[in-house]
Amino acid sequence: MAGAETSNGNAQRGDTLPNGDVYVGNFDGLVPHGMGKYMWTDGSLYDGEWDKSKMTGRGMIQWPSGASYEGDFRGGFIDGTGTFKGVDGSVYKGSWRMNKKQGMGTMVYSNSDSYEGLWNEGLPDGYGKYTWAAGNIYIGSWKSGSMNGRGVMQWINGDTLDCNWLSGLAHGKGYCKYASGACYIGTWDRGVKDGHGIFYQPGSKIPCNLEVSECATDNDGTSASSSSNEKVKVGLLFLLQNLCNKWGLRRFFHRPRRISNGTTPIFVDDSGNHLPQDPPNKSLSSKEHLQNSDVHKDLVYEREYIQGVLISEQPKGKHSGMLDSGETQENTWQKQERGPMETIYKGHRSYFLMLNLQLGIRYTVGKITPVPLREVRSNDFGPRARIIMYFPCEGSQYTPPHCSVNFFWKDYCPMVFRNLREMFHIDAADYMMSICGGDSLKELSSPGKSGSIFYLSQDERFVIKTLRKSELKIGLM
Repeated sequence: MAGAETSNGNAQRGDTLPNGDVYVGNFDGLVPHGMGKYMWTDGSLYDGEWDKSKMTGRGMIQWPSGASYEGDFRGGFIDGTGTFKGVDGSVYKGSWRMNKKQGMGTMVYSNSDSYEGLWNEGLPDGYGKYTWAAGNIYIGSWKSGSMNGRGVMQWINGDTLDCNWLSGLAHGKGYCKYASGACYIGTWDRGVKDGHGIFYQPGSKIPCNLEVSECATDNDGTSASSSSNEKVKVGLLFLLQNLCNKWGLRRFFHRPRRISNGTTPIFVDDSGNHLPQDPPNKSLSSKEHLQNSDVHKDLVYEREYIQGVLISEQPKGKHSGMLDSGETQENTWQKQERGPMETIYKGHRSYFLMLNLQLGIRYTVGKITPVPLREVRSNDFGPRARIIMYFPCEGSQYTPPHCSVNFFWKDYCPMVFRNLREMFHIDAADYMMSICGGDSLKELSSPGKSGSIFYLSQDERFVIKTLRKSELKIGLM
């Protein structure tokens, strides 16, 4: 062992510890203190400042794998600001706490993707900007490493989506502007359009009451209250202002790119068109861009999607059997003479039952269809093989808002009926469009003793029959 004394009185020497580790540097008594180099038996190396045997201050550590960190240490942990270089070529520059990324930081991944924003417990959490190597960009809220909350995504082709996000997928109300000049305002469910929305063709003007700020939702995908909407709006404006000032992102909103973690955008216009970039003096939410003109009704369409499948489209203002809650029967329907078959209208005794049937069938078929087809098993039968879901009027994380009454939906043996549809070559989208599309069902009263009621789709392809509890029990045996 060699020793010396430094100008500050600390002894400087090299020691081999009983476990085989080696320390060369300054000591304060018997503990490392000051500048020193520590080498572990596994090949790891620390070179930097020490405080009473703890790595504290500036330093650099290298691991046998080739990874390295240079920056602040505190109490033996990576803590403060510094740069980490991974074995795979990734680089993180930013804040740390207790060996984990915490606070503001920038990460460039091995595949050339990058993230700049807030971190928590080693994962993106808070507001941040993610840029994919392909050129797609997301600016918005994150939670536990996934896009979660309010955010704006822009693809390299110019399509832009301002929406609420859940676990990395668009989920809730949103505003999608396409590169062709068209836009769609509606609802997304786990990455695909679902429910009612309004589609504006290129050349149509968006009224100011459909401004993007009204598309804000809570983090769970449900509609937000007016007070929470204001909080989301203020938070987003604060986010965009800070990001624009810090990262020079003003040109981001004037030079559209495309944003997605894949090579193809999830949200594409059904026509396949792309949109011209906006004039550089107008932003997407500019009120000057949204006001001062009427909407050309021929260019505006009401659409309905079921799990990404467009099932109905009609010019805005044209009415169908599916009525809005604010519409009146006199304005939309002429009462028909009662007979063995009649179309259900708003105010009809079976109107809410029809709405509940359509909502429930749409939910069940949309949920079971993505599941891989398999052989029917014994547990697919019986009263326990069922789906139960509550449909509140205001909507929930799993159900859309609707104009019917609150109700519980039970669907028995969904996998059995899914296989039956496959056996008879019934397409799920056609099935939902026929029963749950924009048209009302027709009601047929049964002359039999059972008192059953039959409902017929407008295209007369499918019939729904009500059952008594005794009949249901027999069917489930």
